[in-house]
Amino acid sequence: MGGSHSALLAESIADWWSLAGVDALVGEEPAGWLVLPPANDATAVRPKPTLAPEAEAAPLPAALQRHEAPEAAAPKGPVVFPDDWDEFQRWLATGDDVPGSQWDARRVLPVGQAGMPLMLLTAWPEIDDQRDGVLFTGAAGQLLDAMLHAIGMTREACYIASLAVTRPAGGRCDGADAAELDRLLWHHLKLARPERLLLIGSDIVRMAAATGLPDTRGKLLDINQDGGKVETVAVAHPAMLLARPAQKAAAWDSLKLLNRGR
Repeated sequence: MGGSHSALLAESIADWWSLAGVDALVGEEPAGWLVLPPANDATAVRPKPTLAPEAEAAPLPAALQRHEAPEAAAPKGPVVFPDDWDEFQRWLATGDDVPGSQWDARRVLPVGQAGMPLMLLTAWPEIDDQRDGVLFTGAAGQLLDAMLHAIGMTREACYIASLAVTRPAGGRCDGADAAELDRLLWHHLKLARPERLLLIGSDIVRMAAATGLPDTRGKLLDINQDGGKVETVAVAHPAMLLARPAQKAAAWDSLKLLNRGR
């Protein structure tokens, strides 16, 4: 009976330890449970492994060798724009560093010469312009021709250009691209030397005149050009006028100012 009682007591104790989470035998000697074993102690001094002479001399495999991070490329300075007119036109056509040329492979180039009576300037080509390779093509071009005819002008008497030679995605740009286009704007005007300037579209009006298109209605804008000023007017893009005919009156209020003194 006593043996049976002892067995039951031992089994009860074992069950208690099992419930407490102890499921393995431990040693009889006391242990320092809070002492970090040397293998896990980062501060412990470990003996250095001794390598055979041939192992010490052998280089590490390439995959295990340390590779220094490449030095950051030196930041590029601002693009240097050609000062000669013909060289500038060739650069617009083929230069790798032309601001805005990174947006599309299809460049739409200016038409005309420096010193023309009137310069037509827009921000960038429209989608149809890039397709046809000509600024102000299709129905928008026909409307522009009619607008010019109304003030006694033709395309042949104008220098026609877009600030960027390609179109940005969504027709918008900002940041560093906008800053480089701003530099290009004033250099282009300096070389073109137009007698008068017609800004076409709200984007180029904001860039060149630092104002919104509605605020330019019926006003002459004085744009600085290499120390001088060129008389400037602004109109909505012909494509916009086709979509919103109500804006044609505002365009005419500005356009007819180019007749003054002619």
